[in-house]
Amino acid sequence: MPVNKRPYLFLAATMVVWGSAFASSKTVVDHMPHTVAALLRFGGAAIALLVAVALSSTTRTTAPPRAAGRAALAGVLGVFAYNAFFFWGLSLAPSLDGGILIPVLSPVLTTAFLTLTGRERASRARLAGLALGLAGAVVFFLGTGGGGSPSRLAGDALYALSAVCWAAYTLAGPKVLAGLEPLRATAYATCAGAVLLGVLAAPDLGEVHWTTVPATVWLNVAYLAVGAAAIANLLYYRGVGAVGPASASLMMFMVPLINTACATLLLEESFNPLQALGALILVAGAVLAVTQGRLPILLGGDGGGGEERRSGEAAPEGGRAVGGESSDDRRGDGEAEARGELEASEGASQEMGRGEGGDERGGAAGIDDLADGADHRHRGDGRGAPMVSQ
Repeated sequence: MPVNKRPYLFLAATMVVWGSAFASSKTVVDHMPHTVAALLRFGGAAIALLVAVALSSTTRTTAPPRAAGRAALAGVLGVFAYNAFFFWGLSLAPSLDGGILIPVLSPVLTTAFLTLTGRERASRARLAGLALGLAGAVVFFLGTGGGGSPSRLAGDALYALSAVCWAAYTLAGPKVLAGLEPLRATAYATCAGAVLLGVLAAPDLGEVHWTTVPATVWLNVAYLAVGAAAIANLLYYRGVGAVGPASASLMMFMVPLINTACATLLLEESFNPLQALGALILVAGAVLAVTQGRLPILLGGDGGGGEERRSGEAAPEGGRAVGGESSDDRRGDGEAEARGELEASEGASQEMGRGEGGDERGGAAGIDDLADGADHRHRGDGRGAPMVSQ
């Protein structure tokens, strides 16, 4: 079934993969040092993505050396730093916490930076969403400190650092990663990050009793590398091309819900009441900050842009009312509104995720990258920036 025939179905499947990647990663971390778990996850992802690049019909041309170098440097932040903090956090705190803090706090931080620097319009809805999101994060951490162990609080702090890395990568992505196809850029960044994760994991490799690692752990490693990195990213790219980056980004808010279900049902993890309250406030604030109250964006499919895309014009982002604006104005406004929204990331995989989040959004670089990439794809110049699954 072609992705463009059922784009939201495939986007939802991507979010399920990225949302479940947090619990899957926790299973791996429980059986080996977190540094080794990160290496296996992204070493395997690098191999899977290189195979995908080799098989893809859209990556036949040779990548410019400078663009490839920029993508590799981006991997230092979006893959290495992000996952070094993320897997360390997994060794100390439940995956349940990471699946809330990272995919929800990242867009709040990104939008806050863009608003403070004047790159985004400081509307009342956006400011209210940012305030609500940050308040939710404070309540969540108060709940962790008051009702959880010191190690859980330390792990949540590491998750927050992962969210900072992801937000920074989202902001830097469009300039750093321009000039490469999304899949190729993601592969280069993931390979660079995997090499550094290998250096970090080298001292701990001898601690792993490889012959006693359960088969279920290896299945989780394969699931994270192939599912959350290669397959989920490919589905997400194509979903973005079908419905637009702003609409696709709202699907990212499925990741915390899927993660919560997996962590509670499969790993028997739980929140205390104050953490649960903080998580709800944080999610509500993030949705408000990203959408500015324009929730009907998903109900409008591609925001009415289907006809425009078919005729070669840029599609308006976010399903907003554009009145008598020109197509160039609409495209500019759409890009501005798209910045700071979620990617993912399992993944992000990330996914650099192009969040992959995700892992996790997975898991790969946020909606800022995807908005830029999708806009260039609409214009036909072939440019685009990646997002790695978290």
